[in-house]
Amino acid sequence: MAHLPTQFKQALENIEPKADKVNAPDAHKQVRAALEADDVLSSYDIDPILIGSYKRDVSIRRIKDVDVFARMTSLPDDVTAHQILSRFFNVLDAEFGNDAEGNPRVERQDRSLKVRFPDYDMHVDAVPARPRSDDTWEIPRRGYDNEWVQTNPDKLTSLATEMNTAHSGLYKPVVKLMRQTRRALRGNAKPGGLFIELVTYTAFDTGRVAGNDVAEYYTSALRAASDIIDDIVTHGTVLSDPTLPGAAVKFRATDQQMDLLNDAFKNAAATAEDALAEPDEGKAAKAWRALLGCNGDDEIVFPMPDGFDENGKRRAFSIVAGASEVPAGKRDFG
Repeated sequence: MAHLPTQFKQALENIEPKADKVNAPDAHKQVRAALEADDVLSSYDIDPILIGSYKRDVSIRRIKDVDVFARMTSLPDDVTAHQILSRFFNVLDAEFGNDAEGNPRVERQDRSLKVRFPDYDMHVDAVPARPRSDDTWEIPRRGYDNEWVQTNPDKLTSLATEMNTAHSGLYKPVVKLMRQTRRALRGNAKPGGLFIELVTYTAFDTGRVAGNDVAEYYTSALRAASDIIDDIVTHGTVLSDPTLPGAAVKFRATDQQMDLLNDAFKNAAATAEDALAEPDEGKAAKAWRALLGCNGDDEIVFPMPDGFDENGKRRAFSIVAGASEVPAGKRDFG
């Protein structure tokens, strides 16, 4: 069986957003400082925190956006979503202004303010949030000026940490591989990485993912995720939101996009199962690299084992580390 632990370790390093992990916290600190410095927002006891895949340590190269959850525990009830978004825009626009080409760095969106950081090739989404009595939060509702919608994003951070601990540190690496698989197979098509992460969490939470190493866990997760996606597409099964009891995950995707995702993950699960059982390491590696594609810097994610070419063929007269025999040379010592 081709578990290829060395190659999986390298694959995970190849999708790690190394430079972005330095830039993301700096961008967050700048936005946070601007919001906290405003007298009005300060009077609302604003306390912005990081959320999203970066905070959960499941992001993959490259990180293009950083989510800042701007909690305001003293926001008056009569302050509308429209009003608070306007305040955020005025504060952030005054702080960040225009870029070197004269283009505004701050853009108002339905439920957040987007602040561009051209030097980092990323942006920060600052989302206003107010508390609810049940210890969850509300953020502006998409498409409605003065309505709010319940959310609980920081809960997903703690759930991810708990799940990772329960599976000896393998949950988060597998989520990264699953996100990378979705990107390799479906590109920018919806649904995105968060949907796949939530499907993967559900697969783990329901006991359908197991194994002894990354290869087995990843293969098991692909099969379980494929079954969950098929239930959603074929039977209309609801994907439960693990952060809000009784709520369903809402995602934006057309029926055609869901059908294509379903087919892609069915094929991916079968490919992974065949690769795991394949005795030829070159053939197995070729299958794994097809599933994981290229990272955000257009680099192939899964490397070939020593002694194999890019097509998975063993190189002629190659010497593989640990081999008990080596090919004879020409006995030409110059």
